[in-house]
This record gives sequence, C-alpha cells and structure tokens, in this order.
Amino acid sequence: MSEIASMLVTHRKAKIDEIERAWHGDLEALLSWISSHGMVEECAVLKTCNRVEIYVVSQRGEKVLFELAKKARISSRIIDFHNHDESLSHLLRLASGLESMIIGEDQILGQMKDLYSMAKEAGTTGWTLDVAFKKAIQVGKRVRRETSINERSISVGSAAVDLAEEILGSLEGKSVLVIGAGDTGELISKALLSRDIGELYVTNRTFGRALSLAAGLGAEAIPFDRMKEMIGTSDLVISATSAPHYILRRDDLEEVMARRVKGTLLMIDIANPRDIDEDVGEIPGVELRNIDALREISAENMRLRMAEMEKAEEIIAEELALLRAKYKRRRAEELLGRIYFQAEEIKAQECTKAMNKLGARHTLGEIEERVLMDMSHSIVNKIFAEPTKVLRKAAERGDEECLRWVAELFGLEVEVDDDETDAQAS
Repeated sequence: MSEIASMLVTHRKAKIDEIERAWHGDLEALLSWISSHGMVEECAVLKTCNRVEIYVVSQRGEKVLFELAKKARISSRIIDFHNHDESLSHLLRLASGLESMIIGEDQILGQMKDLYSMAKEAGTTGWTLDVAFKKAIQVGKRVRRETSINERSISVGSAAVDLAEEILGSLEGKSVLVIGAGDTGELISKALLSRDIGELYVTNRTFGRALSLAAGLGAEAIPFDRMKEMIGTSDLVISATSAPHYILRRDDLEEVMARRVKGTLLMIDIANPRDIDEDVGEIPGVELRNIDALREISAENMRLRMAEMEKAEEIIAEELALLRAKYKRRRAEELLGRIYFQAEEIKAQECTKAMNKLGARHTLGEIEERVLMDMSHSIVNKIFAEPTKVLRKAAERGDEECLRWVAELFGLEVEVDDDETDAQAS
C-alpha cells in the first residue's frame, strides 16, 4: 500500500551551511525532479532556513528516498528518515512549533501553508498528502488557540524588545538604533518592526552588512562613525555586536547626553562580551540594561513555554489518533470500492439477462426496467450494509488479517503492509 515517507535535513543534525547545500535549486525544480521518479505518486517539500524536508507517497518510500539522497550526494549522517506514522507525528509537531529551534514560534506554520500550496499548485500532491498537511495546519492553529506556547519571548533578542516595550510603555513611533548586523541584530530588527516603531536605524562596523540588513527590512543603514550622532536622537538603542571589547564607554555617552534634547535614553546591551561599559548606566538620563537580566527573563519564559508544551502534546496525540484512523479507514474504503464495483458488474449482467428473458415473452416498458434495476440495487446495498461496517471497524483497529480474508473471499488481491509481512517472515 502506498504510504507517506519522509527525509529531513534540519538543525537537529545539520549545520546551517549543510542545510543550505542540501537539495539545490528552486522549489519548483526540486518538486519536478522528485515527482519524475517512477515510484513517486505524490511529493511535497518544506524548505526553510533551518530545514529541508521531503515527503513522498510511494509503495517503497524508504527505498525512493535513499535513492534521491544518494543522487543528491547528501550524507546520511545529517538525514532523518521517517516512515508513515513518524511522518504524520512530525508534521503535526512541526506545525505546532514543537520541532523549531525556538519552541512555539509562529513562522513555521505560515511557511508550511505556503510551501504546501506551492506543491499543490504544481500538481505533485494527492489525497494522501492533502489529508496530512491539512490536518497539520489545522492542529497548528488549534495548539496556538488553546495554549500559550507561542507567547512570551524566549530568545534574548526578542526578550530585549519585550523589555524595551515594558519600560517605555510602548514602542509605537519610537526612533530605534540597532548596533550590529549579524543574526542577532536581524532578529532584533524584525521583532522591532512588528511593534510599529517610528524609524529603525542599523549600524555595523562593516557598513556593507548594515546596508544589506537595512535593505531587506526597509530600515536605514548608518555608517559606524555616525553611531554617536544617531544615539543622540534615538529613544532606544539595542547593541548586539561580536566585538571583543566595549564599543561605547562612559565618556562617549557623556558627550552624547550633553547635546541631547530628547528625554531618557534606554540602552539594552545583549552582547557577550558586553558592548557598553556598565558605568554608562550612572549617567543622568540613561537607563541601561544588560544581557544578565534578559537571560533571567528568557529562562522564565522558556519554563512557561515548556509547561504549555505538555498541553500541546496532548492535543497532538488526540489529533494524531484521528488522523491515523482516517488513513486506516481509507484501506477499507479502497477494498469496499473494489467489492462494490464487482457487485455492480454482476448486478448489471444479471439484470440484463432477466430483462432479456422477460422481454422475450412480454413487452417491458421503462417503468418495469427501472423497478428491476432499483430492486437489484437495493438487494446489493442491504447485503453489504453490515459487512461494510465490520470492514471499516477492522481497518480502524489495524486488523490486516480481516482485510486479507475479505479480499480473498471475493477473489481480490489485498495489499499488506511491509511491516506485517516482515513480522510474519520472522
């Protein structure tokens, strides 16, 4: 029977550069390449900065995925292979934010929606993947609706923005300077833009990096030698460089504050080692916070998210059981479809024979023919009504033996799970 199989290259085993090198090409090309494999019936790809996940529907999914990985020259060291049940569980956990680097983050759910839609538009999905992805997206929404797993920032960068908002009351309309254009600076900048701030400025010792980050965010890049000037007109400064020493000392800020016409300046230093000398916090009009306070906030928020994670796991377990039952019922529906098709063929043949015999002695009108057809149809449905219920229940509880015996009874072949075949062989 055709089932889902998946292979994952994610942050759990692979470095960022290894993820980037995995599965070259755009998504459309990748989907086309995978679907061209003779044993692939359906496929979808989830490709983000932290993961590349390939899902296929095939009678030999694991074999297909090994072949694809070998052709793409991807080391098995960084790949996780999942069977049908494992793939379903992973999809639901992924959509719920439980497989992300930051537990409970919301971005992955939107990414899943978009990437699934692209596969669907490309014509590479069918019933099997449609059911899985629709359920995953539904569960992701339910987890966020019924738990608080996506609330409270657990990264130091996001916690810095939350703290700034708490101290200032609101960030709306505020002028903000971010010092540092690395990964942390980017995360901070994105978090700030979600708070409806006024102006966002980015500075970095390497001006090209500041320009690149600012361009992607609609912010303004400031040369590093103009940093003090911008501090003087900013409401909030968040510093996150990788410098091995202070970049701002007390005498630097005393000079800035002497010319400043705005009110209190909030400075948050999340660099390690620190960017801003502690003595800066003693200058009148300057409020300084450092990474130690933020770590405490992040740790507490993480503890609270982990408590919500238990609630999310309960929801996922409940929904996963329903999803597995749906796939099992599909086994019964496929077999029932073949049985009913066989019955309909016999019914049609016998009705034709009966009408020919009656027609030889009597003139049959449309009404007589309809009565005969309706009667035979009713007989078939009534005969199979109870066996249909039994077969569906057998499928739901995974009773492969029952399915096999029913198929044999009607002279049909039934596909048996590879796992069961292996178990019998052993």
